[in-house]
Amino acid sequence: METTLIIGFVILTIILWFWAIIDITRSRFKNPNMNTIWLLAVLFFPVLGSIFYFQLKKKYVTKEPRKFQPNFNRTE
Repeated sequence: METTLIIGFVILTIILWFWAIIDITRSRFKNPNMNTIWLLAVLFFPVLGSIFYFQLKKKYVTKEPRKFQPNFNRTE
């Protein structure tokens, strides 16, 4: 029983950790340096870093959509 509980906890922790890393890399932060700071926090402190990131995410992530730039990839 204890082994199953420990294995379940480890699996949930790994899922939370990967989810946080993927979410950090896909999110648009108001300050570009926050992306690196959160990524380092989650990598060095997997459980606490992930929990703090998901709790404080709304403060640091911008909601505005990306602006369309039609001339971005044009070669002339």
